Amino acid sequence: MKFDASKCLPAKIQEIKPSGIRKFFDLLGDMKDVVGLTVGQPDFDTPWHIRNAGIRSLEEGHTYYTSNNGIMEMREEIAKYQKRRFGLEYDPANEIIVTVGGSEAIDLALRALIEPGDEVIIPQPCFVCYEPLARLAGATPVTIDLSADNGFKLTASQLKSAITEKTKLLILAFPNNPTGSVLRREDLEEIASVLRETNIVVLSDEIYAELTYGEKHISIASLEGMRERTIIANGFSKAYAMTGWRMGYTLAPEYFTKQMAKIHQYGIMSAPTTSQYASIEALKNGDADIEYMKSEYEARRRLIVSELNRIGIETFMPEGAFYVFADLRKFGIDDEVFCERLLYEHKCAIVPGSAFGESGKGFARLSYAYSPTHIRKAVKRIEAFIKTL
Repeated sequence: MKFDASKCLPAKIQEIKPSGIRKFFDLLGDMKDVVGLTVGQPDFDTPWHIRNAGIRSLEEGHTYYTSNNGIMEMREEIAKYQKRRFGLEYDPANEIIVTVGGSEAIDLALRALIEPGDEVIIPQPCFVCYEPLARLAGATPVTIDLSADNGFKLTASQLKSAITEKTKLLILAFPNNPTGSVLRREDLEEIASVLRETNIVVLSDEIYAELTYGEKHISIASLEGMRERTIIANGFSKAYAMTGWRMGYTLAPEYFTKQMAKIHQYGIMSAPTTSQYASIEALKNGDADIEYMKSEYEARRRLIVSELNRIGIETFMPEGAFYVFADLRKFGIDDEVFCERLLYEHKCAIVPGSAFGESGKGFARLSYAYSPTHIRKAVKRIEAFIKTL
């Protein structure tokens, strides 16, 4: 009998499509002289005092497993940081898990909560991992198409219309990747008023919480009656330029944390020890680093919006993260075709909006986590391309 691997692999795995972002990156191949605005990571090196803390931990022989939920000192510093920066209070002993990046935090929450047949509401455009991870956990994703007309904000009426008796979870990802949209307190209050009448849990992805321009980030967990039904996923990648350190965490009431900890314990054991010691230093002494990088992004944000508008590409001013979601619909071609032609004909790489969901069609994500010089060079190539259209 000839071995047939397709009969061994679960349908839910085979049916998941590869990341739309990765699919586009594969087109880059060995191309040279490509100017890209694709990468969703800071172009800053991790600050030296943070790197030195990681190095020092190795020199001192801290190379062993830590507690499953993370070094207690780190969990204590996470609690202090969250209270200092966002007014949230969590018990380091029972309500915090240190994870391998924010991605593991999201996966833990989904696997701890979902049973087959449960529905998970996912507003789109959004980061590419939510729908696949929900499916892997056994959920049925229910997407809400957000609109550029209101800055890609989720409204209470949209949420209410999507809720059914099978709804278990709402994924709330603001500040948003890819749109840069932010939900203000009044927006969150309206959403919370809908949720309070249900038994729905919120998974709040707050990885970009430090990158808001204007009002400070408000977590839905801070609103009346919401802490007990909210799991927060956060991490160090964006705020501290620590993408490669793979450090994240969950904040949740003990009854959620206890269940997520079991999955984390068996699947991961514990997050990397060296990265935890570096992260402790970041939490203790990294506030100034956050403010410096944020001020740089603020200037780049205004630059890229101004430059895109100058060449005739419309985009609203993003209020958070470090992306603009540019409207390409006026050019009359598919967003994937636009980005592929831009890459091949003018060697400039941006990400098609459709990679982030159906409602992203006709748009493109451009990251401004790059130097002003790099941004200007990319926009010049985009300008040259659209003149050919």
